[in-house]
Amino acid sequence: MTDILIRKEGFAGRITLNRPKALNALTWEMCLAIERALDLWATDDAVRVLVIDAAGDRAFCSGGDIAEMYAAGRRGDFDYGRKFWRDEYRMNAKLFEFPKPVISFLQGFTMGGGVGVGCHGSHRIVDGGSRIAMPECSIGLIPDVGGSLLLARAPGRMGEYLGTTAARMDAGDAIHCGFADYFIAPGQWDSVKTALIETGDAGAVDSAAVTPPDGPLMAMQEAIDRSFAGEELRDILTALEHIGDNETIAKIAQNSPLSTVCAIELIHRVRARDDIRYALSQEFRFTARAAEHGDFLEGIRAAIIDRDRAPAWKHAGPRTVSGAEMSAMLMPLGADNLSFLEG
Repeated sequence: MTDILIRKEGFAGRITLNRPKALNALTWEMCLAIERALDLWATDDAVRVLVIDAAGDRAFCSGGDIAEMYAAGRRGDFDYGRKFWRDEYRMNAKLFEFPKPVISFLQGFTMGGGVGVGCHGSHRIVDGGSRIAMPECSIGLIPDVGGSLLLARAPGRMGEYLGTTAARMDAGDAIHCGFADYFIAPGQWDSVKTALIETGDAGAVDSAAVTPPDGPLMAMQEAIDRSFAGEELRDILTALEHIGDNETIAKIAQNSPLSTVCAIELIHRVRARDDIRYALSQEFRFTARAAEHGDFLEGIRAAIIDRDRAPAWKHAGPRTVSGAEMSAMLMPLGADNLSFLEG
């Protein structure tokens, strides 16, 4: 079975992720195939809209297929992961900058690498079963694939909260936080796709959308803004301790201390620049080092390989991560800095 289906239908360029048994996890080859399609269709006058969807009903895309990265890293081969991320991030940038309407249908889970494919378009569609999250800190990474820009653009300090707790957004919250745009009942998705194919007019999305129900995070906005306003993660933890929010503290504590500390710094940097290529370049500084110097291999072992959910992180907690250690993960890579050129 082909992992990804790419074709032209009517006035639409269509990309369908086709690994439903793997929750449509994104492979390196799928990233390259998406990029090739973007390059072809950007200047193809016959393609008026880009439609991205996925097979099955459990997930649009649960994230990147990272098992091979783990295996390569265990062998001491850190170049495999760096090459994967270079190519993936280049594709993310092209998708973000695509000159035509990009309509994505985000059923079920959309997480990590799935956000990089599904949440950079102009028309991002969710329904009552959609769940979107950036859980990278739980496996020793930071919010990447351009997710740091989405988090930086989220209202108030919601981005810091989502990035360090891996909280899941339902449809209402995803729209509130800027990860989605339209709520359309799943029974109408096929008719919307048909209209897009037949007309090439993204207005078909607007005409089918309805107001989503409010999500639980929306009611927490004011409290999150107060607690997550600190310059560093230690400031945020102090604020949470002051109000006795042990539940949120526990969510942060489950994740890699090094990753959560760096995630806060990353979101703050990206918020100041508000640029997709800057965001991806900053993300790559961390991910390029994550297997060799961070918690990535241990995070994958605990979550995917052994599944014991008991990672032995390098640090006992966020307060034990020094400023020098954070800076070392986010400093420039010199000649190895992310380039958006192929090859």
